[in-house]
Amino acid sequence: MSNIVIFGATSAIAGACARLWAVQGARFHLVARQAERLEQMRADLLARGAADVEVTVADLADCAGHAALVGTIVRHLTHIDIALIAHGVLPDQAACEASAEETLRQLDINALSVISLLTLLANVMATRGSGTLAVISSVAGDRGRGSNYVYGAAKAAVTAFCDGLRARLFKRGVHVLTVKPGFVDTPMTAGLPLPAPLVASPEKVASDIVAATATRRNTLYTPWFWRGVMAVIRLVPEGLFKRMKL
Repeated sequence: MSNIVIFGATSAIAGACARLWAVQGARFHLVARQAERLEQMRADLLARGAADVEVTVADLADCAGHAALVGTIVRHLTHIDIALIAHGVLPDQAACEASAEETLRQLDINALSVISLLTLLANVMATRGSGTLAVISSVAGDRGRGSNYVYGAAKAAVTAFCDGLRARLFKRGVHVLTVKPGFVDTPMTAGLPLPAPLVASPEKVASDIVAATATRRNTLYTPWFWRGVMAVIRLVPEGLFKRMKL
C-alpha cells in the first residue's frame, strides 16, 4: 500500500492518476483549492478501493504556507511514497506581454510554487531515504515559442530544477520523475485550437504517469511521440524558428 500526496488534486490529469492508484488500495492526502470538488473526489476514491483519503484546501500559489502544509501531510501519512505535483494554470500570453506584474504572477504559480514544494518534499524524502517525486512539467519547456513563452519559461525552470534535484536525490534513494505532456484534453485547454491527432486524454497521460512512477523513469514524454516531435523542434535553426507561427 502506497502513501500518496497529490498537489492540484482536482486537475484532470491528477484525478485520473488518483483513480488508478485507488484501485491499488493507496492512502491519499489530496490538496487543492476547491473544497466541494475535493470531497467529491474523496468519496469517489474510497468507493474505488482507496484505503484512506484526507483532503486539505489550500492555495498552492501561497509559498509562505507550504512548510506548514507539508508538515500536516507528513503527520497524516507518516511517510510519503509518491508525491505528485500537478497544479498550474495556462497563462494569457497577451496579458503577460502587457504586464510585467502578470508575467511574474504566472511564473510564481507555474514555477516558483512548484520549486518551493519540491524543495520541502525533497528534504522530507531524503531524510527517510526513499520516495518518488513526480512533477508535471510540459513539452512547452523544451523550447520557448512566441505564442506561449511565459508558460514555456516556467516549465523550463521546473524541468531544469528537476534535472538537478534528480542528481542530488539519487544518492539519497529518492527518485524524481519529470512528466512532459503534450496537448491534453482538459478544462485548461478548452477552447484552444488544438490539432486533434496530437491531443491526448487525461486518462492516457495518467496511465503513462502511474507506469513511469512504478518503473522509476527519469523523464516521461506523454504520449510517447512528443519526444520525437520536440527533438525536431529543438533542431530547427533559430533564423527559421522565429519566423514560424508556433
